[in-house]
Amino acid sequence: QLCINHANERLQQKFTKDLFKSVREEYMVEGIGLKNVKYDDNQDVLNLIESKMGLIDLLNEECLRPKGSDSGFVNKLYAIHQTT
Repeated sequence: QLCINHANERLQQKFTKDLFKSVREEYMVEGIGLKNVKYDDNQDVLNLIESKMGLIDLLNEECLRPKGSDSGFVNKLYAIHQTT
């Protein structure tokens, strides 16, 4: 499920960037003024999943440990990604 969610987030990011880029180019060709459109970016989610100490790395590390556990994985996630 994690891999499916990761793929979906990547696809959503690509779709959003491509859509806004194509609309901007179309408006420029037609001479229509377009203000800078601000939209929510999912880069934070992607960073959480795929960064050096992200979900995938920590899950892999915990799976390779001889006595790795789901609680160990969750504790590492919490310790590393806890916000103050």
